[in-house]
Parts: sequence; C-alpha cells; structure tokens
Amino acid sequence: MKNTLLTLLIAILSAGASATSISDVWVSDLGNGQFKNPVIYADYSDPDVCKVGDAYIMTASSFNCVPGLPLLRSYDLVNWELIGYALNKLQPEDHFALPQHGGGVWAPSIRYNNKKLYIYWGDPDFGIYMISASQVEGPWSEPILVKAGKGLIDPSPLWDSNGKAYLSFALAGSRAGLKSVLLVAEMHPEGTHLLSDARIVFDGHKEHETIEGTKFYKRNGYYYILAPAGGVATGWQVALRAKNPFGPFEIKTVMHQGSTHINGPHQGGWVHTDAGEDWFLHFQDVGVVGRIVHLNPVKWIEDWPVMGNAPKDSFTGVPLRTADKPKVVRTVDVVTPPENDEFTAAQMGVQWQWHANPSHTYAYYNPLDGGWLRLYSVPKPDAYVSLWSIPNLYLQKLPAPVFTATTKLRFEPNTGIQGERAGFVLMGRSYAMISIEQTSAGLVVSQIACERADRGGKETVHASEPLNQNDLYIRMRFTNGEKAQFSYSLDGTEFVDFGPDFQALEGQWIGAKMGFFCSREEKTNDAGWLDVDWIRITP
Repeated sequence: MKNTLLTLLIAILSAGASATSISDVWVSDLGNGQFKNPVIYADYSDPDVCKVGDAYIMTASSFNCVPGLPLLRSYDLVNWELIGYALNKLQPEDHFALPQHGGGVWAPSIRYNNKKLYIYWGDPDFGIYMISASQVEGPWSEPILVKAGKGLIDPSPLWDSNGKAYLSFALAGSRAGLKSVLLVAEMHPEGTHLLSDARIVFDGHKEHETIEGTKFYKRNGYYYILAPAGGVATGWQVALRAKNPFGPFEIKTVMHQGSTHINGPHQGGWVHTDAGEDWFLHFQDVGVVGRIVHLNPVKWIEDWPVMGNAPKDSFTGVPLRTADKPKVVRTVDVVTPPENDEFTAAQMGVQWQWHANPSHTYAYYNPLDGGWLRLYSVPKPDAYVSLWSIPNLYLQKLPAPVFTATTKLRFEPNTGIQGERAGFVLMGRSYAMISIEQTSAGLVVSQIACERADRGGKETVHASEPLNQNDLYIRMRFTNGEKAQFSYSLDGTEFVDFGPDFQALEGQWIGAKMGFFCSREEKTNDAGWLDVDWIRITP
C-alpha cells in the first residue's frame, strides 16, 4: 500500500452501491430448503419490512449511528443484502455532531403506498419524522417533522381504502413521563402531518406493561396493531384488533418465548407474500452482539395472527429455531450483509457507520494502489473522558457470536505533536482496543480497556511495547457472544496475544461494534493519519 493520496471525499450514502457477499461466520440459508434463525446474526434492532414488486425491503433502528436507517433487500425473507441507507445525517445536525448515545432513530416503519416508499421513525427528543422515495435506491427526501414532541416513538402509518390515513405510535417514559400506552391519530393522506389529536387506544399498565413498537395494518375488515410488551429481553408479542382504527381493540398474546431459548421475542413487521404465505420478522436481544433478526411463519386463526409454532387451538406460538423457507417465485442466491472490506471502492462501504454526524475531514478513500481508507486524526472534544465521547469512530456491526477479525494498518502520525493515536476498537459501554500512539519515545503499541465508559470510566493500559515500524496487523478473536482476545503481528504471519481477555458490553440500545479511530490531543492546523488496508472476518 502506497502513501499517494487520491483526494476522493467520502460520500455518506443515501442509498449506496450494494456489496453482494456471503459470510464465512453466519449464513441462515441451510441449502436444503430450510433456514435457521436468526436470519441475520447482527444488530438490526426493531426491524420492519414491506413488499415492493417481488422484493422485500427491510429497515431498522440506527439510533445515533450515521448514516442511518439501513436498507436491506431480500427476495425470500431469508437472504438479505445490505444495499445502503435512507438517512444521510441526523437532524438537527449540530445536536448530532457529537455522539448522542441512545438518541436518534428509534423503531422505524417502512411502507409502500401509491408507488412511493415511506419511512417513519421516532426521535424521543424531537418527535416523529418521515422521509420518502420513489425507489429504494433513492434519492430519499429530507426529513419532515410530522409531529413534534418529547417521548413520541414507534410510529406506523396506515393508508385506508377510503382515502384516509392514520398513524399509530407509543410513548417513551424516559422523556414523556408516561409509557405503556398506544395512540392513534388521523394523518394527512400525503403523510406529512397529523389532522387530529392522538387518542389513547390501549393502556397496557395492568397486563401488558411497556407495550410499544406499534405496527399498524388492515386485513379482512379488521384494523390490527402489532406490538411487543413486557420489556425488550423478557417480553412477548401481542396483536390488537378492532373494526375501527380508534378501537375499541381486542387483544391476544400471539407469540412468547415459551420453553425456547429465544428470549423476547420482540417487535417486528408482518408481510404477506405472492405465494400466499404470511411471515413475521422480529428481533431477539442477545446482549453484546445486539438485537438479531428472526423470521417466523404466521397463520391466521379466527382472524388472529398466530406466530411461530403454536399448539392446536392455541392463539399463542413460540419462535422457531429452524423452518422451511418461504415459497418464492424466482431463484434466490445466498447472500448476507457484507463484513470484509478491501477498501478498493471510492466511497464508504455499506457496512460502516460513524458514531455521530461526520465532518468532511474525517476520512478519504483511495481505490488505487490496492485500495485503502485514510482516517485523519481529529481533536478530542473539550469534555473528553474516553472514546465514548468522540464522533469519529468508524464502525461496523458484529456479525456472529464467534468470529475472528484481522486488519492491516499503517499509522503516520504528525511528528510535531505527541498524543496522537489510532487503532482498532471493540466499542460498547465498556470497550477495548489495540492502539498505536506517538510519544516522546516514539511509537508505542498498547492494549487498552475502559470499563463502563458510559458512566465516566477511564482507560487502563493492560499491555504496552515500543513499536519500531508504522505497519501493524491486528487481530481480535470474539467468542461466546461476549469475549474478545486481542493480538498483533509485525509481518501478518506470527500473531502474539496482547493483554487479557476482554468482557465486552453492548452500547446504548445497540450491540457492540468494531472498527477504527484516529484522534489527537492538540488542536493543531494539520493532522496525522491512519491508513486501513483491509479487514477480513473469518471463523
């Protein structure tokens, strides 16, 4: 890898070029007509899905990560390709210039209506937003604030056959001071604003505490609100139905954990296929890796959607570990969201996100000379305590409970300053990394951990050695869905374990993520940089 810089400015993708790939560490398609859950073993929280032609389009919560609102496409609900993002930057832009952990995009709904795609989401601090596009590749519109207010979350639109439109949503107790209620309001048919005050249509305080995550549908003359209750890790899925969009609603629990190991099971979206089948995509919270995506069949019993596997004459199913794949009308290739990156493209790979709205100074790509990504060092924020507070973390989701990530780096610090450092990090509420730092004695490679960074924890150096070259290979072995062991190599062949095993923690409402950073202490007029040659994920 050469140091010639081709000045290609990073383009945050509105719906970027897709990267067809097959994971070496998790594939749901069993190749025999069946699939295993999860269909995606990665953090796509609060998934929702709609059908466009013969394709299914999924989006998910992205919280403070940018670009936001991932867009995934499938032709069989099992094999999912990550094709880009719908949201370039979080709004208001200045507010999200630094990480707002747990803020941003909550629980989106995606719908296709009148030849147009719509995505609605709640930002718990600002209100309910909407964007639209004529095709999934975009361009997507700028966000419209449909309803301002603190604590408004989990919106879902419904366009009725009589020309009217409605919006269901819920409340976040952390901002609104009230939770466990579901609301419905009439909405302008163009989907841009509400026409009526919202009515509380269901109160779950007695039997369905923490009910939220609304998904609004109509079928066979009934209006349905699908919603999870009971909490993310311990809850169940309910269905409400009524003959009027404002109720009164009947309610049944239609899926719970039962005796399975699939806890939750939490919110998601229902879809009806061309083959006449019904399926429900939802998530399971597995802790460090995050909220992974499951697929379960739906059968209708007396106009109630029973999900998963249910005993005879029961309205409550349990999630399946394996099942027959959905019937399809076309040949479908095995595909998974991308994990590896050789950095040969001139733009951001679709698996990568920043931890806040990025600046144009953070990163550039050179697709020549074998391809590489250059991250320039960014001054630490004024209130810096740890990496928890910096925006220029360039990260991707963890792809499986067991995997090995290996990367080749080259650090070129600004030799006129000290305290500039870069490296590879496993980021969460606690984090660990291998860093390379410019010191008065030269380059130093260190294994560093920070316990409970979200509570102000400070970094601890567990191992440190002089480094007599700028190139370094870093490896992280991730096991048991929660443990990481770091090692490094000077030649890419012989790796030396470095520092103790690390007990990872998830982020705020997101799974732990892995990737790169480059920062400095001083606010100077020039920066050093980290060149990333490649990253490869193996078993």
